[in-house]
This record gives sequence, C-alpha cells and structure tokens, in this order.
Amino acid sequence: MSVLSPLRKLRKRWKAFWYVNWIKTYYFNFKKFPFKTAMKLPVFIYGNYKLTNISGKVIIDAPIQKGMIGFGHPFEVQKRSCGLGEVVIAGTVVFKGYVHFGRDVYFHVGYDAYCEMGTFSCLGARSQLICKERIVIGNYVRIAYETQLLDSIFHQLIDMKTNTKRPITAPIELGNYNWIGNRSTIMKGTKTPDHTTLGSNSLCNKDYTDLGKYIVIGGVPAKLLQTEVKRDWEGEQPILDNLLVK
Repeated sequence: MSVLSPLRKLRKRWKAFWYVNWIKTYYFNFKKFPFKTAMKLPVFIYGNYKLTNISGKVIIDAPIQKGMIGFGHPFEVQKRSCGLGEVVIAGTVVFKGYVHFGRDVYFHVGYDAYCEMGTFSCLGARSQLICKERIVIGNYVRIAYETQLLDSIFHQLIDMKTNTKRPITAPIELGNYNWIGNRSTIMKGTKTPDHTTLGSNSLCNKDYTDLGKYIVIGGVPAKLLQTEVKRDWEGEQPILDNLLVK
C-alpha cells in the first residue's frame, strides 16, 4: 500500500474536522435524537448554516453512522459559502441512509409536510427544496447546483370556467438513480421513473413514469429526448464512497 494513502486519509479527516461547525452539530443531534443516537453524531452541520426551525421530526431509517448526513457539506467543486444555508424542519423528514446537502442549500419542510431522502441522495450548492405536502427522493438521486424542488405554487388559482379552486400542492416523487441537471425546476406533481437523467435548465411539472426507465428528458417543459441511457453509477461508486466521513 502506498505511503500516501494513509496521509491522504489523515488530511481528509483533518479538513473535515475544521469544516464542521461542532457547536451546531452537537446542538442538532442532541435536540433531535435519543441520547445513544445523538452520541454517534449522525448529522454534521458545516460552516455557518442557519437552523431556523428544527421543531419537527427527524428519522434516520438506516444503521447509524457518524456524519452520514451533512448540511453544508463541501463535496462539490464549489468550496466557498455565501452564508445562505438554512434549515427549516417543521414537519417530518426521513433519511434512508447517507444524505448530503451542499453549500448554501435552503431546506424547508413545512408543518404537517413529509420529506423522504434515499441513501446517497444529495442537493447541490445553492439549491432549494421547499416541501409543503410531500416530496420523496429515491436512492442515488444526485441533484446538481441551483436546482429547486417546489411541491407548492403557494398562491391560490381559480379556474374561471368552472369556478373551482385548483390544488396549491401536489406530491413530488423522484425515482432511484436519477440525475438532475443544474438550474432545473421540479414543480408540484412531478414523478420520474428510475434511471432518469434530466438536462440542465429544465422544468418538470407532470408524471413521466409512463416513459419507462433509462431515459433522458429535458426542456421547458421537459419532454423525452433519449432512451436507453443511464449514468455510470457503478463506476462512480468509489467517488461516492470517498465522500463519506470515516
């Protein structure tokens, strides 16, 4: 084994130690989890992340590991923060394994709302997730920077033909092994099948599951672009493993 390998691991741990905001990390864990779970520090808060409201329920449905969930985790090319990272958990959040939020992510789960994130899912830097009803993100869903997920339009619309009110919210469901391109918008009612690739700067606002697996969609609004295409998840596994705090 190369001498550099242990040195790289030591350097990685040293950098991770200084990135972590230990005061907020201890506060979050002991506020949200039973003592034995909190002692393992499953959630890391990095940098100047604002914990605006964490009155809701946080569930980790996976074997507890140190630092398996990170808010403000510097896992991307972008390393500098604008200090915009903010967490609002007033509803219920379920983490199914390792989950990471990049720099300056706004994560909002409203009262009575439900958000679930699969293992090895992530939100890239400066992304926004606003959940007012239900957002379910599958396993290995990589959401690139400056993307927004909104299961609500926030304002009431009235259909003047029928004089009926249109729904303000509708669930979002992203299948496993989805790759969401940067600066995309995922609107209420969006559903994607497993192994979906979404092009950058796209808008999703409907159910795409009838298109089948291994698809590429994109555009405003998004439409089918290619079939029989997938991201090389197996080849990237060593890279994903290297993101873990060990």
